[in-house]
Amino acid sequence: MPRALRFQYPGATYHVMARGDGGDAVFETDDDRRSFLFRLGEVGASHGWRVHAWVLMGNHFHLLLETPQPNLVTGMKYLLGTFSQGWNRARKRRGHVFQGRYKSVPVCGSDSDPYYFRMVADYIHLNPARAGLAGGRRGALGNYPWSSLAAYAKGRGPAWLETARVLRAFELAETGRGRRAYVAWLEARAANDGGKIDAQATAALKRGWYLGKETFKDRLLDLLTPNPVARGSGDASGAFRDSAESEASRILSEGKGMLGLPVAMEDLAGLKKSDENKVLLAAVLRAGTSVSNGWISEKLVMGHPNSISRLISKCRADRRMSGKLEKLQAMLAR
Repeated sequence: MPRALRFQYPGATYHVMARGDGGDAVFETDDDRRSFLFRLGEVGASHGWRVHAWVLMGNHFHLLLETPQPNLVTGMKYLLGTFSQGWNRARKRRGHVFQGRYKSVPVCGSDSDPYYFRMVADYIHLNPARAGLAGGRRGALGNYPWSSLAAYAKGRGPAWLETARVLRAFELAETGRGRRAYVAWLEARAANDGGKIDAQATAALKRGWYLGKETFKDRLLDLLTPNPVARGSGDASGAFRDSAESEASRILSEGKGMLGLPVAMEDLAGLKKSDENKVLLAAVLRAGTSVSNGWISEKLVMGHPNSISRLISKCRADRRMSGKLEKLQAMLAR
């Protein structure tokens, strides 16, 4: 089965979620949850993301986020990659933490048509109620600590969380009164029907690859091909792909300076193909961008592209190297 397309464009809004490998728990401890939110904050700062709603459950998470620049892929690679490295290291294990690829569904975020944006925000915030963790007799939904709803209730949250757009979508004032009205609406739903989503919203969420009206779907398909015939047929053979070379070039340039690697290709060629600093920078590029092994190998003069994956795997498996890798990723993200 072909992979789902990643639609990236300036100002895109997404419903993003990922589940633990095999359905297993990901957020086993509060340290796991704090680590994920810390990494999300790093991506928010480095990529300019605006998160409008989020929730962490036992074995999955949901985000409603906006990307002013078309950088969902690189941001998610960094977020999931660095979190997984730390999660594995804390448990002295290897392997996947999340199950397959994360899911990212473009959401119509237009102020003139806010239905789908509101729907996703509510779906995310009501997750703890549907799971029987909060709401009604189980306590206030706003008291669930691992959701953005607590920030709506208190009127303060991390720098990367933006509450104004959700309030605006509900035609509520961006004030304490507006926030309280939004929280009260969700508390009533959590108490009265356990946070259930109505049939229309359920059908839309299950539909698959986008959330919006037909005009929004047409806009997305225009990213694949300007040909109206192909658009009408649903043929996605001309799939839109983000090379991320601009971001990769930035990481390459800054990373060389941080690691003391030479700039000139002939000087890079004078170092071993498996040079430690080359491998570290290759690992950052592989995790943080969507450029190919061939691109990385060419820019760092590391020989055959097939060797890149092997060298990166050895780097991540080595405790000393993985520690250096994590520090380098954090520095480059800032």
